[in-house]
Amino acid sequence: MERVEVEVDNRVVRVSNPDRVYFPEIDATKMDLVDYYLAVGDGIVNALFERPCMLHRYPKGLTGPKVHQKRLPAGAPDWVETVELHFPRWNRTADELCVTELASVIWAVQMSTVEFHPWNSRRAATEKPDEWRIDLDPGPESDWAQVRRVAKVTHEVLDELGVRGFPKTSGGSGLHVYVRIEPEHDHKQVRRAALAFAREVERRAPSDVTTAWWRKDRDPHQLFVDYNQNARDHTIAAAYSVRGVPRALVSAPVAWEEIDDVEPDDFTILTMPERFGRVGDLHADIDQHVFDIAPLLAWAERDEAAGTADPEEGEET
Repeated sequence: MERVEVEVDNRVVRVSNPDRVYFPEIDATKMDLVDYYLAVGDGIVNALFERPCMLHRYPKGLTGPKVHQKRLPAGAPDWVETVELHFPRWNRTADELCVTELASVIWAVQMSTVEFHPWNSRRAATEKPDEWRIDLDPGPESDWAQVRRVAKVTHEVLDELGVRGFPKTSGGSGLHVYVRIEPEHDHKQVRRAALAFAREVERRAPSDVTTAWWRKDRDPHQLFVDYNQNARDHTIAAAYSVRGVPRALVSAPVAWEEIDDVEPDDFTILTMPERFGRVGDLHADIDQHVFDIAPLLAWAERDEAAGTADPEEGEET
């Protein structure tokens, strides 16, 4: 089949090569990917809404090259919205995808996008994040049991701060927790707050957690709380984003009480539609729970007064 037309609300998206196999391990095609994103439509739009979004594209499927694309691919319909960003390192600008409707997601999939990586800020104030991201990143010798232990400590600290955190699997071996914050600070300050939180988790779970900056300084059996995911232009896969791995794993929102019972491999493009139909979008009300990071910035001042330097933003994570 050369092309099919997909109706998405009041739009029509033409999908070329719908039978191309994207995920050989499960024999899933480009059209299967389209059907997945249609099934979780409300969730993926909520995760991406009005955020600059980098695309991870696989024009030939997972067996071909991967393209990290900041600029919107050529040929976009006039209804696909963008946001202009400036990248100081190269003194260049780029118009990135800015999702406001599901049709834009499906058009990006038609353009061979598998993964969606949004900024933690929105179009109206790209330099003022409204999302604090906690990335529990297992080391080479870590396991999911360790992720579960550190998730409990993370939840404990968030509860003490009076914060509602929204967890999700990373789509790999880790776990992410998102917190809505007041868009009042720049990326450096949000990253500074995230580092202070990471160090508190490390203090409570020193055998499981590291905040060591350089990989060579990390114990491979420890989990890194990656605070640099809050730096400017650092992105991670959105909730409901498919990952570019053979089994088509999904970055899946989960409830805190589920973490002890689920495994990352439970969530794929084949299993998530049924789950989404049953439990809905577990991040649907995230915008109703907004946190002021002032307590974390006070922790940062405490740590800095104790002589704990903040590693320079943008270096190795």
